[in-house]
Amino acid sequence: MTSRGAGTAFSRRNYRLSNESEKPKVTGIVNSKLLNDYLHRIFPSADGIQPAAAYRKPLTFQNLQEHLDKLLAEDSGAEDSRDQILEGRLGPSTVVLDHISGFEGLLLVDDDLLGVIGHSNFGSIRATTCVYKGKWIYEVLISSQGLMQIGWCTLNCRFNQEEGVGDTPDSYAYDGNRVRKWNVTTTNYGKSWAAGDIVSCLIDLDEGTIAFCLNGVSLGTAFDNITRGAGMAYFPAISLSFKESVAFNFGSRPLRYPVEGYRPLQDPPSMDLVEAHKLLGYLKNVIHIGIDVLEGKLVEKDTSMWQLQGEPTVLITLAHIFNHFAPLMCKVYLVEDVLMNFLLSILEQGGAVEAHPLIQQLLDLMWLLMEDYEVHECLKQLLMSLLRAYRFSPIIPDLGLQIHYLRLTIAVLKHEKSRKYLLNNVLFDLLRSVVFFYIKSPLRVEEAGLQELIPTTWWPNRFTKEGKESKEVKEESAEERLRRRAYDRGCQRLKKRIEVVEELQVQILKLLLNNKDRGGGEASRYIFLNKFRKFLQENASNRGNLTVLCPPEYMVCFLHRLISTLRCYWDGHKAKAPAALNSEEAYVPPQLFYNGKVDYFDLQRLGGLLSHLKKTLKDDLALKANILIDPAELQAVTMDDLDEDEESATSTAQRPVAALAIGGALARPSWLSSPTLGRANRFLSTAAVSLMNPRRSLGTLEKMKARTLSVEQRTEDDRAAGEPGCVRALVMAALVTAALVLAQAVWAGEVSPEAVEGSHGNEGLLLGRPPEEPEQSITENSLLEILDGIVMMYNLSVHQQLGKMVGVSDDVNEYALALKDTEEKISRCPKRRRDIYEELVKSQKVFSEKLNHLSRRLAWINVTIYSKEKMQDIYWLLRVCIRTIEHGDRTGSLFAFMPEFYLSVAMNSYSALKNYFSPVHSMEELPGYEETLTRLAAILAKHFADSRIVGTDIRDSLMQALASYVCYPHSLRAVERIPEEQRISMMRNLLAPYEQRPWAQTNWILVRLWRGCGFGYRYTRLPHLLKTKPEDANLPSLQKPCPSTLLQRHMADLLCSDCDMAPSFLNSVLNQLNWAFSEFIGMIQEAAERLERNFVDSRQLKVCATCFDLSVSLLRVLEMTVTLAPEIFLDWSRPSSELLLRRLAQLLNQVLNRVTAERNLFDRVVNLRLPGLESVDHYPILVAVTGILVRLLMDTDFQGAKRATAVLLADPCFQLCSIQYLLGHAEPSALAATPPSADKRHFSLHTYTDYISQEELAKVERMLGHLSEESKQAAASMLVSPCLVCTQPRNQQSCGEGRGRVPFLWWSGGTRHASSDGDLGGFSLGSRGAGFAQAAWLGHTLHSPASCVPSALLNATCTHFSMPGSWNHWELATQGGGVAALLHSGHVGVRAGWENSPGQRLVWPNLGCEVRLGVPR
Repeated sequence: MTSRGAGTAFSRRNYRLSNESEKPKVTGIVNSKLLNDYLHRIFPSADGIQPAAAYRKPLTFQNLQEHLDKLLAEDSGAEDSRDQILEGRLGPSTVVLDHISGFEGLLLVDDDLLGVIGHSNFGSIRATTCVYKGKWIYEVLISSQGLMQIGWCTLNCRFNQEEGVGDTPDSYAYDGNRVRKWNVTTTNYGKSWAAGDIVSCLIDLDEGTIAFCLNGVSLGTAFDNITRGAGMAYFPAISLSFKESVAFNFGSRPLRYPVEGYRPLQDPPSMDLVEAHKLLGYLKNVIHIGIDVLEGKLVEKDTSMWQLQGEPTVLITLAHIFNHFAPLMCKVYLVEDVLMNFLLSILEQGGAVEAHPLIQQLLDLMWLLMEDYEVHECLKQLLMSLLRAYRFSPIIPDLGLQIHYLRLTIAVLKHEKSRKYLLNNVLFDLLRSVVFFYIKSPLRVEEAGLQELIPTTWWPNRFTKEGKESKEVKEESAEERLRRRAYDRGCQRLKKRIEVVEELQVQILKLLLNNKDRGGGEASRYIFLNKFRKFLQENASNRGNLTVLCPPEYMVCFLHRLISTLRCYWDGHKAKAPAALNSEEAYVPPQLFYNGKVDYFDLQRLGGLLSHLKKTLKDDLALKANILIDPAELQAVTMDDLDEDEESATSTAQRPVAALAIGGALARPSWLSSPTLGRANRFLSTAAVSLMNPRRSLGTLEKMKARTLSVEQRTEDDRAAGEPGCVRALVMAALVTAALVLAQAVWAGEVSPEAVEGSHGNEGLLLGRPPEEPEQSITENSLLEILDGIVMMYNLSVHQQLGKMVGVSDDVNEYALALKDTEEKISRCPKRRRDIYEELVKSQKVFSEKLNHLSRRLAWINVTIYSKEKMQDIYWLLRVCIRTIEHGDRTGSLFAFMPEFYLSVAMNSYSALKNYFSPVHSMEELPGYEETLTRLAAILAKHFADSRIVGTDIRDSLMQALASYVCYPHSLRAVERIPEEQRISMMRNLLAPYEQRPWAQTNWILVRLWRGCGFGYRYTRLPHLLKTKPEDANLPSLQKPCPSTLLQRHMADLLCSDCDMAPSFLNSVLNQLNWAFSEFIGMIQEAAERLERNFVDSRQLKVCATCFDLSVSLLRVLEMTVTLAPEIFLDWSRPSSELLLRRLAQLLNQVLNRVTAERNLFDRVVNLRLPGLESVDHYPILVAVTGILVRLLMDTDFQGAKRATAVLLADPCFQLCSIQYLLGHAEPSALAATPPSADKRHFSLHTYTDYISQEELAKVERMLGHLSEESKQAAASMLVSPCLVCTQPRNQQSCGEGRGRVPFLWWSGGTRHASSDGDLGGFSLGSRGAGFAQAAWLGHTLHSPASCVPSALLNATCTHFSMPGSWNHWELATQGGGVAALLHSGHVGVRAGWENSPGQRLVWPNLGCEVRLGVPR
């Protein structure tokens, strides 16, 4: 090959050799003698001996190619002969997973056929190559630590969905999840593995043994004396469960942990390795040796500061080297073994990455002297190797390996052209680039060196979620204080080392978010922004497909690094533009949500679907935001879904046929699907083997472009000559011209002007500014879009992961309590019981070792996830969401366009700060803590009933957040600090009628505002549950009472001032109490029947307990109302007051009757203590009823107490014995019937002196005396007058008012209205002295029109009926739609022709409802 520029001389004005102006400028190629010396130094002979100058063959560029070919061919013969040795192995030389016939079940396999993900119960797959003799090894990169069995199997092994590798004869496996080995039977073996570990599988067929290594550490021989002989050959194989993923390395890449004497199944490219190392040596010589043209000699150079400086001699020399070196750099093995190690060695000299410009110079050379496709492939393989090395490197105390790989990644990404290519084509598309921002948590703290870093362990005491120590924690001793301080010092050492890694990760993101690139084209930030948005879309749209999602632990780290980078650029823009906001005031402007510049995929908006909002709010958009919606768009079907379908179809059509296993039925997983960092787009199914196509062989690219020597453009000749055969010739022929061009354009010292923020699709990001939004500049548009993506990312999976990692802290508390309990038992153990003492000591040792391990692991988690800096990030995100919601709220109806996740993130981030980061860090330490709580309280108070929010899920979340907010003193005080108008509006929404809306959470909020003020309502946990351990002591329902008198006063004012609100609210509460208690009674009735058949549905019991809890909470709300506004019931000048009081009395009497009756069903259920019914007890419901009665009868004025007493006694269900039950006075008839049981304890409020004050007990005693006296007077007056029905004295058995039984009615629907003694849902007569239900007809105007009531009832003097909505009596045809039922009154016939015959069916006029007479069973 000849060089056209060998004798070319360059003019001085066109080429500048040096920047030193005082030295003479010399251009062109050096003289032949100096060139000869230079080339011989660069390309020495293989033996390294340089012959004397007189005996050396002169080297010029004309014969350099021949000389180089000769040097490279010297060792190829020996290598070729060695490569032919394949004894002991059968199968293709390139070893991959057998995706044709060697699998069972459903699997996802990567394009390179080395990574696999389980997609069924227990899928299995083997490799294409087997071994029968010798020592062999392969490695498995563990990406998930779940259930897998890795090892070897023979061709005869048959697997299924239940049995995999190791479960059949002649198959052997190691399972690091269960820490066992498998060969039909199983025994303990090895250590547990974790994601990021590497398992080495070794087989010695000469000795007949199988062994395994974990991260290079031998686990010992697992199996010996394995079956060998004729026909026995072993394949690498794996079985893995659903979602588990691994990647194999059979030798296509350098083994991470090679073992001496064992060969990889796939031979390394030895000949290529020798050639690559030789060429790398020549390249190092070029860097090390320089030419002093002025002195005419060769000089040694500092390699770290080497620059080409446009020397044609050096450039042409490098071109000859890259002519051979470039094709080799397309092979993954050579990139990882040669290029990556060489680049890492450059950075090993220490110092900042900027101190090593050599890497930038080498990347310039690659882009200049290599084909485009070669550079692309080389960079792709280099980044994949770096990412793989970073992810699967073991954790060492100084994190040196991770730091090493991150530094090289930074150095590569600093090169602008390389960075843009990688962003456009590799990062986020082919790589799990988010892995670069993840710091994995060590599962084995010993191997991570945490014992040396944190020699002293300590574990925190249990704290409450308010950040205060619980009363159970004793004062810290001097020894514990010393341990804690030593532990804190160790944690600080760990934190400093992790911060180094985090800072490097932030540097990577700063490079990716750079928008001031010097070159042309789109800036890096906008490329990143497009990929980032696509990344969010994949994770938002595939939340049900776990195999394509970014792991949550990666998302957490990525979020924090992205926040740090964003705030850095945000504040940097503020420094340049003082009018802009700083990052502390950041928010997302509301116009992003409706101007269409940002795609929110299919995420729900506050007002519903986007298409619906465009139709309903098109006028508001035009008026407020000057945005006009095309009518054609409103009529069309939502195009987003159609576009997705078309895109899916297009991508399917463009994919290789081999990538579709079952006709493309399964969606292609994203870039996160496989551990090999590539897209897993092969779906393997046992049922679809016949549809599989052989993998397409890898050939040369169909078209290759010639690398031009011009930086900006390609000539027509270059395009025409761009065929594979003449590519190298063209490059070599134009080297001199390249030197000239580069000398003028690149290395002449000229600096291109700094690029401004490039063009991108977000120029109109802020279009449609509403009039409520200020005109002030916020920041750069691209940063706003990234901020929006950060909020979305937190909502996708970050919050879930933050809650998950708290489990380690909970484990520490559990083991600490167990250790403390064991130590107490040891101290109490009798000396004579040596056996017990030894067992306790063993347990103590186990607990101590586990705590030492967990405390060190907790230190790692606290530094990487729950550190103070991470807490500030989440707090900043909370404030961003609050400001965004506030700005959106001001836009009026356009607020409906805001995505729901903004409200979700505001609530969840606050929950995380309160529940996950304490007690390590307290929210009170954060700046502006009180103000933030108040602003969030205002948002919850306003929007939980906002009509602009239509989604039921987000509305429920808002209501639950508000309910949790009022459970804690700090947040409740924040609610009290919001403006009075907002507080009153919140209470008005809480007091809205319960019908037609979810009311349970609303009622719970009112109860929390009252808790601590009610009768016996100062408990945190129910008295009968104190001895049991709560599932979670930090639940809002288990917090100490913190009532709000301010909000109670607002409630009282609203009920007293609004005449319509009080009746509607209280009627709805009474209706819900009617329903809840009836459902509870009916369910325990069914439960009792099922107990007799030894079958109880646990789900039904939970529903039953829920109904009981609802009944108690509704009673507490009634108690709250009676206490705060008694005039609503007792001032009968108010509309509906008497009716409300009578309804309340009915319900209270019915609850008392059901709960206090001796030997009734409620007693039986309580005594059984069934799982799921733990909360069901006498105390909570009886003290609630007692509180209402005490308020009505004892704590009101004389006139009010008189009215309440009269209504209570007039109710036919009133029983004085129920009031006596409260104080432990048993019914005399019951005591006479059955002798007292020794273990039977009667309920009495006197036994709860810790919860009920003496003053309250005294009021109950006075109430009992008052009712006893009033009931006697009422009974005496009743004996004077005859019965209104039969005109006989009231003690006669012939009348239904006496002790006899009466017939009852039911309507054809089957609902009973009366029953025998002790039954439920009916009305009992005669058994316990209950009065006969009698009342004069009050007039049809209070119920329904007279036309709906039989005339006989209107004319009756003693009609038996109930008020609307009651459950135990009979209803007239009222507005509630009930059916009027008439109780037959004994021996007297029914008026108006109604006969006293059982079973007679009657139809009432104008109702169409069928009624039937009958008698009790």
